[in-house]
Amino acid sequence: MRSSSLPDGIPVLSRGRHRTPRRGACFMELASVLAGERWSDHPACTHPVLAELARMVNDRTHDAERQALLLLVPSVVGRRGDESTWLRVSVAVAGRVVLDVPEPTQRVLAGGLLQAEQLCSRDPSLADTRRDAQVALSLVPGAVAWVDGLFVRTPISRKAFARHSAPTMVRHAVDGVVATGTPDVDRRLRALLEAGIAAVPAPVVEEASTGLPAAWRTTA
Repeated sequence: MRSSSLPDGIPVLSRGRHRTPRRGACFMELASVLAGERWSDHPACTHPVLAELARMVNDRTHDAERQALLLLVPSVVGRRGDESTWLRVSVAVAGRVVLDVPEPTQRVLAGGLLQAEQLCSRDPSLADTRRDAQVALSLVPGAVAWVDGLFVRTPISRKAFARHSAPTMVRHAVDGVVATGTPDVDRRLRALLEAGIAAVPAPVVEEASTGLPAAWRTTA
């Protein structure tokens, strides 16, 4: 197994939450250690929507391939983002998969992308994210027409989008990839996480984590 080549003391990545490192670790629990925070799958070092994406990718990836995600863990440490991160990550993730997921998932993602495009239109600094949303929507005109047929395209606040729409888009994007059942699901899930990471500004050098803390071997 791939885990045999890992340094001693690093727990094998596995699904779900773990009470202690001795029981294993999920992606974000390991990130909490790299950030020097208390053991948690919801550490403060990573923006909530990116952390949600990482947890889902961790849990949906097959056991035999999950250890390959270890190399991405340091990349989320310090990526705390800002008030625009909810929009940037959800659009990046939804736009990457909207054309390839099942039709019901396309409709959910289209609804979220329409909301995101609307919010981005009010903020010139989000012009690039708005364009990304528009491009994604142009790929699925049928899903857009379905959403329009519901007559629910009312204005939404950033707060409501962050609380409801962004997490829903992330969850459906990940589950939509899994639902395709293609042989390269694990590779596509990893690419989805990489897209989410790229949508969040990188931390300054002082915050970036470059490896496991020295104390890790004694606590694992």
